[in-house]
This record gives sequence, structure tokens and C-alpha cells, in this order.
Amino acid sequence: MNNIKQIFFKGIIKENPVFVMLLGMCPTLGVTTTAYNGLGMGIATMFVLIMSNIVVSLIKNLIPNKVRIPAFIVVIASFVTIVEMILEAFIPFLYDQLGIFIPLIVVNCVILGRAEAFASKNNVYHSIIDGLGMGLGFTLALTVLGATREILGSGSIFNLVLFGENANTILLFILPPGAFIALAYLSAIYNKLTLKN
Repeated sequence: MNNIKQIFFKGIIKENPVFVMLLGMCPTLGVTTTAYNGLGMGIATMFVLIMSNIVVSLIKNLIPNKVRIPAFIVVIASFVTIVEMILEAFIPFLYDQLGIFIPLIVVNCVILGRAEAFASKNNVYHSIIDGLGMGLGFTLALTVLGATREILGSGSIFNLVLFGENANTILLFILPPGAFIALAYLSAIYNKLTLKN
């Protein structure tokens, strides 16, 4: 039981993909202009991460070493295609917002890294727990970053206006440089809090 808890919480706290390991920076910086975009990208990535971990764990003994990475990429790309089709069919406005970053999930080093480092060496159950933990860590980080940028940049969160029309917001935070600034401060705060514990 302790081993399961360690695997799960490792991705959320100790090895958070965004705030600690600084992985998957392309979608992290590109789509987190709002909390909703961050949450949407995080959930899409978490789905791909869990499903690819399951498949990689199931077929790990069938794949020759020489083609291991290309095989993992094909598995990941298959689930990304499913996510892209579902978003386009059922949540078109989120699909439009995330745009090119959805297909880029294929090359997200969080997913490929977990397939290579964990799922290819562990059983299905542990691979699901690992994917869930890493996925939740990634989703929480993107949502927090998106919420921070949305609050500071436009005075709202999840499109709910927090401040009046005359409130002073900092436009910089919804622009690309604001992503770097917000990520730097949030990473510093996160690491300061987690290092104390």
C-alpha cells in the first residue's frame, strides 16, 4: 500500500512534471492563458498518459529493444488521435483554443518518459497509478498556471469575472512573456513549500 501511495504522489508532489522536472513546457507555456485551457490540456494529456502506460505495460515483452521508442510513439499517437477526435466532436470550442498543442501531446516528454522509465518496467496496475499521479500533477500545474495568468491578466477565472470593468489588470500575463514569469514564480513558491516538507 505504501508503494502505491509513493507512486501516486510522486507525480503530484515530489516529481511534479511542470514545477519540479520542468517537462512538457510547450503546452505549459502555450495554452495556459486561462484556467479552462490549462484544465482541458491537462485532462487530455492525463488520458493519453494513463492509456499509453496501460498499453506499453501490456506489450512491453512483445516489443524488440531496437524499435522500443518508435513503438511507444505509435501507441501514444493513437491515443492522441482519439483525444483530438473526441475534442473536435464534443468540445469544439476547447478544441479550437488548444489548436496545434493537441497533436503535440505525441511528443510530450512527460508521456514518452513515463512509458520508457516506468510502464515498460512495471505491471499494468502500477502503470495506471503512475499515469494517474503524473497526469494529475501535470493537470493541477497547468490549471494553477492558467488560473494565475487569467486572474492577473484579465481579472477572471474560468471565465467568471472577479473584478469590475475598471480593475487594473496586467495584460502581460495573458501574453507569452507572462507565461514565463508566472511559471518562474509558481515554481519557486512550489519548490519552497515542498522542500520544507
